[in-house]
Amino acid sequence: MSKTRLEAFSDGVMAILITIMVLELRTPSGSDVEALRGILPSLGIYALSFVFLGIYWNNHHHLLHATERVSGAVLWANLHLLFWLSLVPFVTRWMTETGLAQLPTAIYGCVFLLAAVGYWILLRTILACQPPGSKLAEAIGSDFKGNISVLGYVLGVALTFADRRLAVAMFGLVALMWLVPDRRIESRLSERAEPSKSSA
Repeated sequence: MSKTRLEAFSDGVMAILITIMVLELRTPSGSDVEALRGILPSLGIYALSFVFLGIYWNNHHHLLHATERVSGAVLWANLHLLFWLSLVPFVTRWMTETGLAQLPTAIYGCVFLLAAVGYWILLRTILACQPPGSKLAEAIGSDFKGNISVLGYVLGVALTFADRRLAVAMFGLVALMWLVPDRRIESRLSERAEPSKSSA
């Protein structure tokens, strides 16, 4: 089964989600610095959500680039991930409109936690249908970074019941960890490509 349509559909969904988020940003109520300052918290949460979606798009792209086969189970696992990501504009707006209230902030973290779980499921489903000794399986390894991310989201959700600003800071730390692209797949593909060039 070809992965081309899966990539195109996923790219389209993520582009739409980012567009929805920016359309929901409210302009300042005035034209002075004070009015702009009033929407800075909303802009900060928007930027955090944008970075998260960008991280998922980036890693999803690299994952599918190294994928040799996809199955029906992969299509459903991909839809499962996109479902959680599709809730990002909703929880972003809810959290900003309520001023980081406890429940919206906790649900914001839960959405990203479940998206991380969804990505893990997608990864494992893809690995299950790859040929033996696939370059993707070699590149992923133990996925230490992914496991730490899940723990970070869990801790962030727990922090919403103590200090919501600390919770958002924890979500930001998880994003910061992924701002440096995960080069495992790229490096593995490069390693495989170099021997083939040298033998040519």
